[in-house]
Amino acid sequence: MGFRIDLHVHTLHSGDNEAEPHEMVEKAISLGLEGIAFTEHYSYQASGYAENLSEKYLSDILILRGVEISAAEGHLLVFGADTDGLQLGGAPASEVLKAVSELGGLVIPSHPYRRGSSLGDLVKGLKGFAALEGYNGCNLHSMNVMAVEAASSLGVPITGGSDAHAPKEVGSCYTEFMDVIKEDNFLQALKSGRYTGHDKRRVSRKTLRII
Repeated sequence: MGFRIDLHVHTLHSGDNEAEPHEMVEKAISLGLEGIAFTEHYSYQASGYAENLSEKYLSDILILRGVEISAAEGHLLVFGADTDGLQLGGAPASEVLKAVSELGGLVIPSHPYRRGSSLGDLVKGLKGFAALEGYNGCNLHSMNVMAVEAASSLGVPITGGSDAHAPKEVGSCYTEFMDVIKEDNFLQALKSGRYTGHDKRRVSRKTLRII
């Protein structure tokens, strides 16, 4: 078994739910996950609490942080870059990619085939992202199938993340890395492609919430 991280988790600091960060961490631990990444909406600083949580749960789980940006065409997960202050909300995805790259970070289009908040087939003409989110826990199965097929056609790896907004949703989808991940090798691991996404839900489940 590899190193499993839920790469897409929100809390009350995203402004659209009431989940406390520690509740999400403790749920991930109870599921046996090795890591969890907080990706609050629109603000990297919104996940500043992750540093204290990392110390508290140091022996139990790896805690990472990123941000989910709303580009002009759809949502993007950003890791390894503090994008606050760059006014990237609503900017073209290509501009976000360029700015994040200059800061040394990486971009992963989130739920790329969800209606209303995704890039859709625009991902096929976009250059420079590290992976596609192939498995999203708030997507219908058909949306994830389209994302996985797009990643395959582009020759890029796929990640998985629950997109959790409540503890019960944590770990529904996750990314399994072939290597042990630490904070200082996380970005390099994403670049390596030595991982794949997983969906723990039953295929027949209908997930209707669109965020």
